[in-house]
Amino acid sequence: MPTLLTTLLVLLTGVLIARVSAGRLVAWAVPAIVLELLVGFILGNTVLPFEAIKPLSGITELGVLTLFFQVGLEVRGDLLASRRGSILRTVAISFLAPLLAYWPLSQLFGMATPATLLCLAVLSATGTGVTLRVLALGNALQTPSGRLLVGVSVLDDLPAIALLSVAMASAGLPMGGAGLAGPGPLLGLALAALISLAVGLWARHRPERPTTPLAILIVLIASSWLGEASGLTSLLGALWGGILLGRLSPPEADVSRTLSVLSDVFLPLFFISVGMRISADTLLDPQAWSLAAALVVMAVLSKLLCGLGVRPADRAAGVDRWLVVFGLIPRGLPGLVFATTALSAGVINGSQFSALVIMVTLTTVLGLLLLERRLAFVRKAAENPM
Repeated sequence: MPTLLTTLLVLLTGVLIARVSAGRLVAWAVPAIVLELLVGFILGNTVLPFEAIKPLSGITELGVLTLFFQVGLEVRGDLLASRRGSILRTVAISFLAPLLAYWPLSQLFGMATPATLLCLAVLSATGTGVTLRVLALGNALQTPSGRLLVGVSVLDDLPAIALLSVAMASAGLPMGGAGLAGPGPLLGLALAALISLAVGLWARHRPERPTTPLAILIVLIASSWLGEASGLTSLLGALWGGILLGRLSPPEADVSRTLSVLSDVFLPLFFISVGMRISADTLLDPQAWSLAAALVVMAVLSKLLCGLGVRPADRAAGVDRWLVVFGLIPRGLPGLVFATTALSAGVINGSQFSALVIMVTLTTVLGLLLLERRLAFVRKAAENPM
């Protein structure tokens, strides 16, 4: 087994290769996440098997928790201030549409209920991070389409996380691993409610705010631990922690800078670790590719239905339906997190995991390509009105 320093050096070298390659392929809209998965796959099947970095899995997941914490910071009251009905309607369609795939997945591929529910959770998710990044680079975050898409993307993962919890529970596994015995989730929700009340009182009567890196890291880890220990999921705990911090005060430059450093360092390591979990043998399994093809079709169709959430009144106000639809197609980070969590818990097998990773990769590339092309079309149409 390689030493810790050797392992870290190999992983960071892989991150560097992926980042350099991403810069060269930027014109093709290939996101860094895809290249990091590919580098991880190559490393995991050659010089550095996943077992070598298993002790570091907790550290690699820190980037995931940080991203969900950042999403929680954006879940503020003003998120639904504009077009609340359209946002909630689109989120509902985005969650309910994939449920139509339950029967085909369970019958055509002989999948057990927990594995089928896990696939539905991945289909329901949205790659919030990659979508928002494209909108920001295109200066489209504050447009009517951008604001609606931000609201839908941020809220879209909440029901998907709930469905992930149901999938784990149906397999007889608490989402957080060992969890608390008995009424763990109920106890966790009660404790979360009490802490939320305490934070509200603090915000009204005290001026102090956690802005130092240590304080932010403590809030992040403590909230994630509470979600994990109660069986609700560390992801939901991190999201809740971000919401609490956002209630204290809007994200400040120091807070954003600290979280950006954590995500920039640890997220690529997580993506590489996901790629390392993909065994080359599973890619020779025809059922993995047939399941991946079916999942890609279901993933695209379920998000196309989300266009029904954009009403004529929204379009009259400047919302572009296709921008919203294309922005929801990438499954990105949440899809990979859900699949990795299920594989570690034994809910899905290696072939199913590979199929999910293929689906997430293809939908992320396809969605970002379509989103960037639509942004360019909308921008050109605005500059040259008929």
